[in-house]
Order: sequence, then structure tokens, then C-alpha cells
Amino acid sequence: MLKQERAAITRNQIVKGAAEMFDRAGYERASLAEIVDLSGITKGALYFHFKSKDDLASVVIEEQHAISMNAVQAILSSGAPALEQLAMLCYEMARQMIEDPIVRAGIRLTLEMSADGGPRKPYADWIVSCERVACAAIDEGDVVDTVVPAELGRFIVGAFTGVQLVSNVLTGRDDLYERIDQMLTLLLPGIMPPRRRHKIDRIRAARWTPPAAD
Repeated sequence: MLKQERAAITRNQIVKGAAEMFDRAGYERASLAEIVDLSGITKGALYFHFKSKDDLASVVIEEQHAISMNAVQAILSSGAPALEQLAMLCYEMARQMIEDPIVRAGIRLTLEMSADGGPRKPYADWIVSCERVACAAIDEGDVVDTVVPAELGRFIVGAFTGVQLVSNVLTGRDDLYERIDQMLTLLLPGIMPPRRRHKIDRIRAARWTPPAAD
């Protein structure tokens, strides 16, 4: 195995171990010693790739954001009606939170650090994506033209964030899909013209299927 390949494998091990630790304990309570143990590497190897716990946290957030935004771009390019894309975005983010420790850790870190002026880009990018969906839905006639796309985008992100937080606190996200369905059930009638509300059940049922891993 080439030296570069070994280095890449070790780095990925460290990121996965760090994500698991941050997901379990949060930033403040996570220790580098525990990350070393979870990663199955030496402390020297950790410091070869990362300068500090803050450096590790930043990389986990970046990787989470890349995973999520890749799915967002795929959904926005899917050709599905815009409001179905909105449902797909919400359910795909929920799926990633439930199944992917890097996503869970990145979101937890972003929430924790945002209290001290931490990373804004993950929220800002998601809001812009939802704004794009809102604009398209207005053009398609499925959202009333009195809705301001930027306001709807911000509201959706805020609503989803609150829904997933409460779901996590009360059930460890076991009921997250159900709570998202409730969110959409309450939201959609308020933004759709009456003549288009017959689509609500189809919109709520919309899902995006990630491509199979190689």
C-alpha cells in the first residue's frame, strides 16, 4: 500500500472516531485520548493529521456539510416538483442524522458552537437551498405568490431544526420521520393555493433514494 493511501486511511479512521466521540459527548466533554482509542491509532498519528480538537471538530463539520449538500444538490437536480423536493430535503436530512455518525456529530457541533459565534455556513447554505425550492414552487403554482421565498426558506430550516432537537431529546430521534410528517401536514395547507391542496398527501410521501455505494 502506498504511503499516501495509508495516510488517507488513517485520517479517515481519525475523523470517524472523532465523529463518534463528538456525537456521544459533544465538543467540551470529548477528549483527544478517547478519540485516539476510538480511532484505533496512536496519539502521534492524530497530531500528524490534526493540530487540535478544534481542528478535528472543524473537519467533522466540513465533512458533514459536504455529505448533506451533495444530497441537496442531487435532490434539486432530480426534476421532481419543487414541493416534493422540499419533503425530500427534510426526510433525507433526517435519514442522514439517524444513520450517519458524521452527520450527527457535525450537526451537534454546529449547534453547540453557534452559541459562541460558531459556523454559520451550514445554516446559510441550507436556507438558500430551501429558498430556491420556494421560488420554484411559486413558479409552478403550488405555493401562493404572497409567500416570500427567503422567509419560507429560513422558516423551514428553523422549523426542522426545532423538530429534530425535540425529537432527539424525547425519543433519541426514534420518531423523527413522524414529526417531520406532522410539520409538513401543518405547513403545506398554509402556503398552497386551495386548488392545489389535493397534492398534499403525494408531497408528504415524496422521498429521495441515495445512489448505492460502490
